[in-house]
Amino acid sequence: MITVHNAVKKYGRGESEIYALSHVELEIPTGEICVILGPSGSGKSTLLNMLGGLDHPDEGSIVVDGVDITGLNRRELVEYRREKVGVVFQSYNLIGELNVRENIRVVEDIFAHPLPLEQLITDLGLEKHADYFPAELSGGQQQRCAIGRALIKNPALLLCDELTGALDSVSAREVLSLLEQINRKYRTTIAIITHNEAIAGMADRVIRIHDGQIVCNEKQEKIRVEELAI
Repeated sequence: MITVHNAVKKYGRGESEIYALSHVELEIPTGEICVILGPSGSGKSTLLNMLGGLDHPDEGSIVVDGVDITGLNRRELVEYRREKVGVVFQSYNLIGELNVRENIRVVEDIFAHPLPLEQLITDLGLEKHADYFPAELSGGQQQRCAIGRALIKNPALLLCDELTGALDSVSAREVLSLLEQINRKYRTTIAIITHNEAIAGMADRVIRIHDGQIVCNEKQEKIRVEELAI
């Protein structure tokens, strides 16, 4: 599904030059849940942005689903992000004037094969809140709505950036359980970047980044979310 080869991303020049990513090699097979761990400034978000086509490496290649996205032009990158990638951020970025159903379906019409809206709302556990507005929802419910908006396009790759960082432990567990169900039902490849070591237990693969380099890439036997110590 994903192959990153010799990826380099630099910022600054001369003595002030720093490596956000330094000759990164990585493979993530289709259908895996991958948790990417590392301290602030380690390169986690840079890597996520590269996979999502939001940024590009200075050197190396990134192949997703057989396509080298580093060779795409701007129009092709827009199409790649639209058709292949869903992104969920820590901030929910919901539209306050739209209810849950409208926030999810707002992007539905621009995709060729969207998931069935009402079934997705049920899968999200939001069927009783479909007509609620964001201000009427808990943090966990808002995050589920944001996940639904990313999923309606039926992406091959779901990227999650600290999606539980603003949630209490109960809401965090609910959101992670949802991701677990999504992966099982739709075989969506999911990459989660986080500071929370406890989340690593739910992953098929755990990747650790330090100073722009991958220092650990381990396949493991994952455990169910309800068994996580969060």
